[in-house]
This record gives sequence, C-alpha cells and structure tokens, in this order.
Amino acid sequence: MNEPSIFTRTGMLLGVDALARLASARVILFGVGGVGSWCAEALVRSGVGCLTIVDSDCVEPTNINRQLPALTTTVGMPKVGVMRDRLLAVNPGADILALQERYTLESADKFNLQDYDYVIDAIDSLKDKLNLILTASRLPHTTLFSSMGAARKLDPQQVRVSEFWKVDGCPLAATLRKRMRKERRFPERKFLCVWSPERCERSQPKGTLMPVTATFGLTLASLVVQDAVKPAAKDRP
Repeated sequence: MNEPSIFTRTGMLLGVDALARLASARVILFGVGGVGSWCAEALVRSGVGCLTIVDSDCVEPTNINRQLPALTTTVGMPKVGVMRDRLLAVNPGADILALQERYTLESADKFNLQDYDYVIDAIDSLKDKLNLILTASRLPHTTLFSSMGAARKLDPQQVRVSEFWKVDGCPLAATLRKRMRKERRFPERKFLCVWSPERCERSQPKGTLMPVTATFGLTLASLVVQDAVKPAAKDRP
C-alpha cells in the first residue's frame, strides 16, 4: 500500500490480501435499525465492498435514541436510503444496494441469498427471523450471523458470541428454539449469534439503549471481518 487511502490503517493491521478479500466479499444485511445500522457502517468502514441493506421502514422520532440513520432531519425518510447515502460518503467506491423491502416467507425468493458470502440477520419480527435463519442455514457456501435480543439491556460489556444452540439466558433465542421444535423445522447448519445474558424483568417496557444495540451491530460486523480475512492471516505484516 504505497499511497494513503481510507483503508491504510486497516491494511496495516490485516494486510493487502485481507483487504482484497473484504473488498470482494458480498454481504446482505436484513434490518438497519438499532443493531443493523451500526453493523452496516462498521462493514463499510472495514473495507467490505459489496453490501445489500434490506429494511422496509422509514425513520421515526423514536428511532433517534439508537439508530444511525435517525436524525431530526431524516424523520419520514426510508432508512435504507439514508444509510446508502451515508455509506457511499464513507466509501464512494463501494457497491451499496438499498432495498426498501421486508424479508418474509412470501418475499424470500427475490433476495437470492445464494449469491452472497454472508447473510446477517438483524430482524425484529420473530416469524421473519425464523424463516431467514432456516433458509440461510441451508445454503452450503453462505455464512449466517444472527443478532438475538438487544432490548431491555443496559450493559454492553455483557454482549457475547455463541453458537445458536449454546445461547443461554436470551428470551428471543429460547422462543426461536421453542418455535423450531413446535414446527419441527431446524437450521441445517450451525451459526453464530450475538447476544447478551443480562437479566431483565419481563414486565419491563421494551426499551433500548444505543451503547448496547451498537455493540451488537459492531460485533456482527467483526464476525464477518474476522471470517473473511482468515485465509489471509499469514500475510499480515
């Protein structure tokens, strides 16, 4: 790397070959809210060159406390549109596809998940989340990373990564497993989740805090980066 660039510092840490791998990695991210928006930012700032972001929602005032695209000046605007403009301002050379759509059982086929190296699940809807997990886990050449519940959490230091079946103490993961057993539908491959064991009162309102949701999103992005650069580890300076 002879000329300084926006990825000079990343290249110092990872090496040129790793940067190339990140630039060519194809990632699709479902949900650009409190978790997904920070994940998208971290991916592009880390050098991921091809990112599709999927979210059907527009910015609301209640999003401002934790979501990257949410400002008083962007209320009412599509989240994916705001995020695409921001990500291209970070790296104009990135290939950013913004889809203002919702992943459902009925819409699943249009996303062509098999064309991506990584699928990131930051979906809130239990039904849609379950369908995405089951679908993505069937793809032999696509790696799935999933966010479990970040609501009602205060302590970002408790955020951790575990294989889905080893997540213990997360109500969302427990509900997903219960639904899988009831419907007798299970993921075909193991996958990693970002989650927190922090206990909360079930009667507590479903509030959210940016230091926690952002930590979830940044951790998801780090999983992609670490996996993508593995073959190039020996080439680090």
